[in-house]
Amino acid sequence: MEQLSTTTSDFSLCPHFAKTFEILGKKWNGLIIEVLLNEHEARFKDLACQVEKCSDRVLCERLRELEDEEIIERVLDGGHSSRPAYRLTQSGLELAPIMDAVHDWSKKWR
Repeated sequence: MEQLSTTTSDFSLCPHFAKTFEILGKKWNGLIIEVLLNEHEARFKDLACQVEKCSDRVLCERLRELEDEEIIERVLDGGHSSRPAYRLTQSGLELAPIMDAVHDWSKKWR
C-alpha cells in the first residue's frame, strides 16, 4: 500500500485579511452593508424591514459592531437622538466594488 506524503506549507493567512473576513463573514453584516450601499442612509426600522430574518436584538448587535469597526456611523435625524439613522463611512463605501463582485459571482454560480 502506497503511503501519502505530507508536506508542511509556509503559507499563513494575513491577519488583516482574516480580520476582514471575521467582520464581513459574520451573519447579516453583508446584508446590512448592501442595504446601506443602496439606501445611503437608513433608520433601524428600515434596516429591520430590509434584513427580514434578523432579529432586532441581533441587528442592534451587528450595527454596534459595524460602528465599532468604523464601517458604519450612527447619525441623528435633525438632532433627535430618538431617531438615529445609519450610513456607511468612507471605509464602508469602499466595499462597493467588493459587493459588486459578490453579486457577479452569485449570479454566475448561485
